[in-house]
Amino acid sequence: MSEVAAGSSFIPTYHQFCSGRRKWKDQVVKPNRQWRYVVTQPKWQPLIKNQMVKPSTYTSRIFTDLPLYESPGALFDEYLEDKPRVFKAIFPDKRRSQRINEEEWKIQMLPIQFLFLTVWPVIDMRLRCKTGGKDYPSGVPHNVTKVLELDIIRWELQGLDDLLKPSHFSLGVKGALYPERQAMRSRLKGQLEMSISFVLPPVLALVPEDGLRSVAESVLKRLVENMKHKVNGSLLADYNEFRKQKAKNLV
Repeated sequence: MSEVAAGSSFIPTYHQFCSGRRKWKDQVVKPNRQWRYVVTQPKWQPLIKNQMVKPSTYTSRIFTDLPLYESPGALFDEYLEDKPRVFKAIFPDKRRSQRINEEEWKIQMLPIQFLFLTVWPVIDMRLRCKTGGKDYPSGVPHNVTKVLELDIIRWELQGLDDLLKPSHFSLGVKGALYPERQAMRSRLKGQLEMSISFVLPPVLALVPEDGLRSVAESVLKRLVENMKHKVNGSLLADYNEFRKQKAKNLV
């Protein structure tokens, strides 16, 4: 009897078996549901908060190489020393420029159409003369007697709502203008590099990369070609006036 009693204590009744199954479900299935909820929720949030976007950067370069007709009493070096005159020849519209100091000017550039946006860039440009081959820009021969260096040192974008302002934007312009002489001939040489780097605001984040590149390169090309046209046309024309004035003063 003792063996039967001991054995019967290990055999559950039907009620005990069903009750045990319910307890097993409560102990295993519910924690499993909690585990799936707790793990997936934190995994999803940080991917959005910590997402980093790499800026898009585009660069355009132009070079100029033209005959330069100098006079002994009116060398192009002397002309470059008159920075206000050189600036006025390149940027003749007084309404959109303001002199800051001896070397710097603030310029309200013409509006730029980018996608469906219109932007008014305001830049601070510095003109600086360098001689003797010291600290010449890259690509300028050290035997050149004088170089006029152009740099944009500050910028601002106007005309954009806060929602459309890029989270990152930088504008870089570096240029050089100089006379190169060989034997009895002189040439006006110049180089200009313009680059922009930006991160589009979230409302424009879905713009395809190919479309973005096409628009950015078109804007840059138009800006540098406009600058080249001013140098090749307005600057040389003003230098010719400078030569005539010098010649009259000698008479």
